[in-house]
Amino acid sequence: MSVAILRLGHRLVRDDRTTTHVALVARAFGCQKLYMTDVDDSIKLTIADVNDRWGYNNFEIEIVKNWKNVLQKWKENGGLVIHITMYGINVDDFFKKTKKDNDKILLIIGAEKVPGEVYKLSDYNISVSNQPHSEIAALAIVLDRIFNGQELRLDFKSPKLKIIPSATGKLVEKIKN
Repeated sequence: MSVAILRLGHRLVRDDRTTTHVALVARAFGCQKLYMTDVDDSIKLTIADVNDRWGYNNFEIEIVKNWKNVLQKWKENGGLVIHITMYGINVDDFFKKTKKDNDKILLIIGAEKVPGEVYKLSDYNISVSNQPHSEIAALAIVLDRIFNGQELRLDFKSPKLKIIPSATGKLVEKIKN
């Protein structure tokens, strides 16, 4: 399955940490790509550093100027476009009623108020809650529904550090490559 994210907008300074967390969740939960608008290349450097220390998968970041082109190309290639918004249908209702037979999904999340066009151009508008919430938390929950929990056990290639699960304490193993 191929899952990518399109993050619309970035409020300078205010969203730096949020943008990084969106990228970290996307990477850790098995997405292949994160398209972003209105950001600089520093996010790529941050994720490259994480990949170097914790291992890599096929995740990449692409900074785009025109989000409509990304959405249009995705749909032209047979992909499904899902907008994560508090105004959508409940995420569990969506996954109960809608077959996940499309193996190419683009998830859209906003950093600020998204253009009204997004609601109309998306195949579905889904919500984790019909209350204001974090796009990071909503993204994690939707990805969990898409991957049925399998994303929680991904192996990353060539890590320098690896967490050893522990009920108490903090154990990190340094890997010699």
